[in-house]
Amino acid sequence: MIPYIVVFDHVDAYYGRAKILHDVSFQIAVDERLAILGRNGAGKTTLVNALLGVAMVRQGKICMAGSAMSRRIRPFDATHKGISVVPQGRRIVPGLTVIENLRLGMAVGRPGAWNIKSVFELFPVLFERAEIVGTALSGGQQQMLAIGRALMANPALLVLDEPSEGLAPVIVDELACILNRVADAGTGILLIEQNIGLVKRVSHRYCVLSKGSIVDSGNLADLTTEMILKHVAV
Repeated sequence: MIPYIVVFDHVDAYYGRAKILHDVSFQIAVDERLAILGRNGAGKTTLVNALLGVAMVRQGKICMAGSAMSRRIRPFDATHKGISVVPQGRRIVPGLTVIENLRLGMAVGRPGAWNIKSVFELFPVLFERAEIVGTALSGGQQQMLAIGRALMANPALLVLDEPSEGLAPVIVDELACILNRVADAGTGILLIEQNIGLVKRVSHRYCVLSKGSIVDSGNLADLTTEMILKHVAV
């Protein structure tokens, strides 16, 4: 059994000459629920982009599913290693229906329990709107579609970048329940988020990212109000 699905080992990541991540180290096991916390501009999305090869790793290394990746990570490497990303902004493909957007997630061909039927059971509203163009959905429904599309790849780890952004509190509550159901079914969760309420309902461990560096980590139960105010609260 692979002990960790993702390991960042003293990673420096860049966009061009701009160094964004500084000596970042953390790991997440296949069945864990880890939150990455931090304010806007802390480097949280760059962490996702390093996994996808969008940000260049020039020092340190990233391991996925037990394999050390080359510095030239390709965008599809993560998916083939069992890591699905729900990107910030959802990125629903214009012109495609709900069911067509979901089918995009099947391209990697990984076997598993997630398919059109099981995703529709998790998100009944998507079943009701299966033939509607995905970009015509509400913000909350588009987030459900983005999660469903990621699950169609049958990931060992689901990475979510600011999934509560722009959503009403009642939809965030529904999102928490959905993510817990996904995790309870055996999929690890890497939640990159500023909404502490969502984090506390879903995650077990946390790391705080500030100015591109990990400055604190531990169990969610030990996360203090002082730390939230210092590094997360706006």
